[in-house]
Amino acid sequence: MPSRTPAAEVVAYDDRWPRDFAAVRANLQPAVSGVAVAVEHVGSTAVPGLAAKPIIDVDVVVRTEGDVAAAVDALGTLGYAHLGDLGVPGREAFTVLPASPAADLAEHHLYVVVAGSPAYRDHVDLRDHLRDHPADAERYATEKRRLAPLLADDRAAYVDGKAWLVRELLAAARQG
Repeated sequence: MPSRTPAAEVVAYDDRWPRDFAAVRANLQPAVSGVAVAVEHVGSTAVPGLAAKPIIDVDVVVRTEGDVAAAVDALGTLGYAHLGDLGVPGREAFTVLPASPAADLAEHHLYVVVAGSPAYRDHVDLRDHLRDHPADAERYATEKRRLAPLLADDRAAYVDGKAWLVRELLAAARQG
């Protein structure tokens, strides 16, 4: 299990987040370079100016479902424990083991996804839409701040509470 308590707040954008992602990616790259086609910064911390929980979301992107097992094994060598899909088909989640070198990096959520899969598209489409549409990013930030008190004791309610807006933003992103 992680050695730290997950962030229970939504904070203003932090200019360190891209550097934090770069450090996580640099840690991952040697182990996953043979199987990953990309290591992507996704989630709210990947959108300049967007308020977020101070947790870096990272997708290790593999070419096919057949590559997922190799990615899981590679991440295990770095001290990540595989948690399964946590109810999101096509998105394999990981936690940092406390004694691993990754435990010294910024807090992050790590996923393995298949390129082009619905889970991957959701992450990238939402990120790119929010980067390109500041008014939608502000609407999203407002909703996240409104729901932030739920993070202290009901993270599922926080996620569920903003799901309607995520669906709306993804639909807008895909209308092109």
